[in-house]
Amino acid sequence: MAVREKNLIRALQELPGADAVLFDMDGLIFDTERLFMEQLAVVMRDYGYRLTREIYCGSLGLGGRQLREYMAAQFGTEYPFDEITQITKRKVEAVAETVGLIVKPDIRETLAWLKEQEVYCAVASSTHTERVEYYLRQAGLSDWFSLVVGGEQVQRSKPYPDIFLHTCRLAKKKPERCIVLEDSENGVIAAYRSGCRVVCVPDLKMPSEEVMQFVDVLVQRI
Repeated sequence: MAVREKNLIRALQELPGADAVLFDMDGLIFDTERLFMEQLAVVMRDYGYRLTREIYCGSLGLGGRQLREYMAAQFGTEYPFDEITQITKRKVEAVAETVGLIVKPDIRETLAWLKEQEVYCAVASSTHTERVEYYLRQAGLSDWFSLVVGGEQVQRSKPYPDIFLHTCRLAKKKPERCIVLEDSENGVIAAYRSGCRVVCVPDLKMPSEEVMQFVDVLVQRI
């Protein structure tokens, strides 16, 4: 059974001896999942589709072909994935460039604490590397991370473990010596399959009982 903690630093203290901490981005570092869901729902409505919270939560952590296949399964093969996705991304980017993205609770404090502990920090996100780096710069978080890995760098997205294994290879760290911070069920499954220890920080959805078996520490933000 996963240990439950109230904040990230206490969660990481439950898992001593880590050589690296790998951060997901959307829903973990930034409150982008909620923002993207809201913008996507509006765009889809204009095209005659109805997005529910349940359907969106099922997509969390997915990217690339896996995300495309998921949306086709939900809305049919005629669903204009590329067009709707690009319009939604432009809307989210406009928010990021103007008012900025909301950084999640404990993130800055946790990064400062990890630097004091001399722990290597990396981002492993399903989002494209260039976009991840842009968001981090906008928020003044870039200098805290030694490595940024985006979804286009691997063939298979979460729940496959590829992105975490690739990040560990680039960082020259053994997976069993790394901790992954994830908000989504697909991300938790991917992290567990990679051999890393897993801290789950739920965003839009609490993990199911089935997924909870893969979690070492649960941070109860919600």
